[in-house]
Amino acid sequence: MPGRLPPDRSPDDERLAELGARLAREVEEALPTWVCHSVVRLLDAWLEAGGHLAPAAGTRADVVRRAEVAGRRAATEVSAELGRLLSADVDGQWTTPLTLVRRAVAFPTAVLAGAGVAPLARDRFAEERFPHDPYDLTPASLAALAPELAELAVSWGAAKATAHRVRHGP
Repeated sequence: MPGRLPPDRSPDDERLAELGARLAREVEEALPTWVCHSVVRLLDAWLEAGGHLAPAAGTRADVVRRAEVAGRRAATEVSAELGRLLSADVDGQWTTPLTLVRRAVAFPTAVLAGAGVAPLARDRFAEERFPHDPYDLTPASLAALAPELAELAVSWGAAKATAHRVRHGP
């Protein structure tokens, strides 16, 4: 069955699985804070520039509470798929962790749009590459969620490359 670890797992497979589980946990822990900070940063800039909240948005505190809820939902939803990816066998990993994490942009985007915050002017590349990110929130790396993810993401990538090379050769 694709995605399942073979019964004759190598130490490299074990290392990849260990780092994948840790990466999934740490991303899940980082997502709520990232979503909330993303909303607060843009919301405050919008308000300081003279923008107004949409009538249905309530107060700034109401928007922040919605961001906190959205952050928890992002952690739950993105982490479920991320966990499946990172627990899969090296040959069954269908995408990258960053690709899945980038889906979390939908959560702060929904909060900001609901609050009436105007989309940002973005360059052509960003508009074409990330059309569903009007607030330019798409993380360039996992470290954008939390700096401490940088080293872990690199370690996981190296472990994946090693596990693949050991199994399939250079």
